[in-house]
Formats: sequence, structure tokens, C-alpha cells
Amino acid sequence: MMWRGVAMDRRRLLVLAAVLAAPALTAAAPKTDEKKKTMVGTYVEIQTLTATVMRPSGRRGVLTVQTVLDVPDAKLRAKAESVVPRLRAAFVQTLQTYASGMTPSMPPNPDVLGQALQRDADRVLGQKGARVLLGTILIN
Repeated sequence: MMWRGVAMDRRRLLVLAAVLAAPALTAAAPKTDEKKKTMVGTYVEIQTLTATVMRPSGRRGVLTVQTVLDVPDAKLRAKAESVVPRLRAAFVQTLQTYASGMTPSMPPNPDVLGQALQRDADRVLGQKGARVLLGTILIN
């Protein structure tokens, strides 16, 4: 009989621990309602851009480009932060156009791509002052 009592006490302790730990776990969980910050210092983060390319094997591949805007002016940075979806749409369209003109064995040219994305950023923001920085350019 003693063994049953010990097992029952362990079950009660586990249930009690789960009940007591539940509020702490929900408080520590990240809140999904909060707006995701895309600004760090003078930088405005743009999500990774992708476009389809033809690989030398004849199959389709994915061109992936990481971009960030460096905007030292606080007023322009606030504007850039508010139009990130428009910037990203313009960048993706330019990247798709660039990728469609690539031959299968041609590596991407960061100079040409950077200039095209810089023109898009200046056009969408309505003025110069934001600098497009390219990160990793990868064909997968």
C-alpha cells in the first residue's frame, strides 16, 4: 500500500509543478503581437531577396541576396522604415529582371546589382541619402 501512496504523491507533485510553472512559461514566451523591429542604429533591415535563375545543369536555381539600408538621417530613416514593403517589392522586381537576363554559367555582378537597387531605393524614398549595402549573394 505504501508504494501506491508514493506514486500518487509523485503524480500530485508533478501536476502541482505543471500548474505553478504554466504562468511563468507563458510570461517568458515572446509576444507575437509586438511589431518586429527592423531598425538597428542607422540601418534598416530588408528581408532576404530571392529570384529564380537557370543553373548550368539546366535546372532552376534560386538567387538569394541580403540587403540592408544605411540611413544616417533620422527623418529619412523613419520614412524608410515605414516604406520597407515598397522598397522590398521594388528590390525583388529589379532582382527578378536581373536574374532573368543571367546566363546559366554567369556569376552575379554585385556592382551592377547594387547600382540598380540603389536607383530603386532613391526612387521609392523620393530623395538620396539612403545607401544600399549588399551582403551575401548566393546561387543555390
